[in-house]
Amino acid sequence: MSKLILRSIAKRFGEALAVDHLDLALAEGEFIALLGPSGCGKTTTLRMIAGFTGPDGGTIEMDGCVLSSASAVVPPERRHMSMIFQSYAVWPNMTVEENVAFGLNLRRLPREDVRTRVGEMLDVVRLAHLAQRYPAELSGGQQQRVALARAIVIRPSVLLLDEPLSNLDAYLREEMRFEIRKLHDEFHITTIYVTHDQSEAMMTADRIAVMNQGRLEQVDDPHTLYTRPKTRFVARFVGRTNFVEGSCQGDEIVFDRFSVPRWALPGGPALTGEVTFSVRPHTLRLSREALHGMGSGPRVAVRIVQRAYLGEYWDYSATPVEGSTRLHVNAPPSDRYEVGEVLWLEFDPAQMAAVA
Repeated sequence: MSKLILRSIAKRFGEALAVDHLDLALAEGEFIALLGPSGCGKTTTLRMIAGFTGPDGGTIEMDGCVLSSASAVVPPERRHMSMIFQSYAVWPNMTVEENVAFGLNLRRLPREDVRTRVGEMLDVVRLAHLAQRYPAELSGGQQQRVALARAIVIRPSVLLLDEPLSNLDAYLREEMRFEIRKLHDEFHITTIYVTHDQSEAMMTADRIAVMNQGRLEQVDDPHTLYTRPKTRFVARFVGRTNFVEGSCQGDEIVFDRFSVPRWALPGGPALTGEVTFSVRPHTLRLSREALHGMGSGPRVAVRIVQRAYLGEYWDYSATPVEGSTRLHVNAPPSDRYEVGEVLWLEFDPAQMAAVA
């Protein structure tokens, strides 16, 4: 049985349909990220799960019991869920220890049990040495760990996170991604994480649900989502990509200045008519010689029209010598080419994904 099920939930604000009959099921202990741009409905979905907002249609169920429907909503305090917001929301007049103990004291647990569980939790989040400090004396990352500890110590059935790292600088965000995943691996709490940052989603979640205009575009594990996007929106939102147009002609799919046998492309035999493929920049290879260092994929002569050195790789823009398609290519730092230089570009058919 699924832990949490969203069945065709919908939410309107005036004439705007914020969430459009969304279906999603989470297994016990699963970590799912709701990923999408601002205004796509992900935070509204999270607020409906938390019970702060009721759906206009559909149901939200946990452990087989209906929590929300258009006619009735179980209040947040009776859902056995914890939610972490962007602003941390730690109490400024309480010490770290008192903040973490807050939820346990509300539940009137014995004082010794509270002391034990808070101590264990502070050890896990590496804040035991700061137990008597106040939030104003902590860094942003430390305050976020206090919020995580306070949310997890009550052992909720579901943990909800609403862009919890958006107020941190780049270094702390990266550190906290690993911290959140580490805590999940230790406690195995069913978790829903809202973010617009694809790196956060890729690094933390078991599955990612990509949302667009209130709908789910695709739900998959991070590797599948990146390598096999199903739509243009997903391919473009989850990492950089090139869109290459082709036409199905007999046993081949013909592109701009090259063609590929249908059997060499994932799902190629089933394609018909005009098709579009997502081609990630790192799957393309440049070479000065047609055969030197190349594989067995189709090749086309291209001219470098722009380049940028990004430390870990070169970012090149190239167009076919006798074509117009502009392609972005990532190459190792040692592969240095000049603007205007004519090179060979190789495609890897196995890494080309057909998108709708």
